Amino acid sequence: MVYGCNAGQEKKAVVFAVGGAPGEVMVWEEVARAFTDESGIPMRILRQPTDTAQRRQGLLVALGSAQRDPDVFLMDIAWLGLFAAGGWLAPLGDVALEPFFIETVRQADIVDGQLIALPFSLDVGIVYYRTDLLTEPVPRTWQALAAAAARAQTRIQPHTPGFYGFVWQGAQYEGLVVNFLDFAGSQGGFLVAGDRILVDSPHNVAALAMMVDFIHTQAISPPNTYTEMKEEEVRRHYQGGDALFARNWPYAYPLHAAEGSPVRGKTGVMPLPAPENGSPAATLGGWHVGVSAFSDARAEAIQFALYLTSRPVQKLLALKLGLPPGRRELYTDEDILEKYPHYELLAEILRSARSRPILPNYTLISEIMQRRLSGALARDYSPAQALAMAQQEIDRMMARTRRDPPGSRPR
Repeated sequence: MVYGCNAGQEKKAVVFAVGGAPGEVMVWEEVARAFTDESGIPMRILRQPTDTAQRRQGLLVALGSAQRDPDVFLMDIAWLGLFAAGGWLAPLGDVALEPFFIETVRQADIVDGQLIALPFSLDVGIVYYRTDLLTEPVPRTWQALAAAAARAQTRIQPHTPGFYGFVWQGAQYEGLVVNFLDFAGSQGGFLVAGDRILVDSPHNVAALAMMVDFIHTQAISPPNTYTEMKEEEVRRHYQGGDALFARNWPYAYPLHAAEGSPVRGKTGVMPLPAPENGSPAATLGGWHVGVSAFSDARAEAIQFALYLTSRPVQKLLALKLGLPPGRRELYTDEDILEKYPHYELLAEILRSARSRPILPNYTLISEIMQRRLSGALARDYSPAQALAMAQQEIDRMMARTRRDPPGSRPR
């Protein structure tokens, strides 16, 4: 469905593809109208599905067939490699990058020396915890978190059978890969060794073994972790009062703090734990704004992309939609901190967050990892076997890719 702004103008309207719930679309319409009032450039909003995979597919079809619209769109960070390799993203030109998290821009938005996107809204994993149930200092390592979770569970589970110490995203989807990277931390995770993706390493095996142990041996995570637990399942479990710790994204904060929430006023926020003898290295998520290389209103589209990442608009969207800004400077804004005091912690975490590999075939790598990680969590095979099989599949796939580099057609 397309919504028009300032209909009847002769100029070609800039088409902005964006998804979200009806309330979110209303805010996007407000932003589009404000841009038209300020610039005189007409806007149209092309409403995408709320589901991320469906949004990606819609953009793949439009860009892969070189359609003129949409002109501007938001991309999950995991899509950037594919979109850039396809030649689908127009360079944005000379943009002042100081207000942004510069490491994020370098990791994700600069390809072959050209700025092809800008951070619009950043995301990073954090741990929510019950301040009224945690009887010890906030844990700094995975081992300390597991010990605290086990003690709380022993104390509470007899009279609340559905209570678990730690809930996280373990279902077979992209969130499982991200959680694996969170566990692996700075001692492993996806390592790009030249042109090779290295997943079968001792540190990664140890990280996956810990995930399996949390479900099956220590049993501090529920049995349905690897069959059902995605973001909303984790949020509802924690918000219902049935967990001490929950790994989730910042979007859950206003929901936990909402009026009527059982955990309102009882929730703290902490960084992801570090491995023993290591440092935390959370996996970077979030959305980036890009302009289509096929746009027939490229200059106007770039102007709108810069408008979306301007301080006033980023602040508006943070306050109205709870989107953590792409601009670093807003994490010290008094109005935002009054509503979201944990943003100060988010800024600290974002400075060292790591992006997943920005590669055109990342989706294929992730699909392999999802299957093998899920198999390990289900105990179909050991963590070592899972990562060895994943490594073999990824190596074969990467070899095929080198022989037949991805072009502009999506796979």
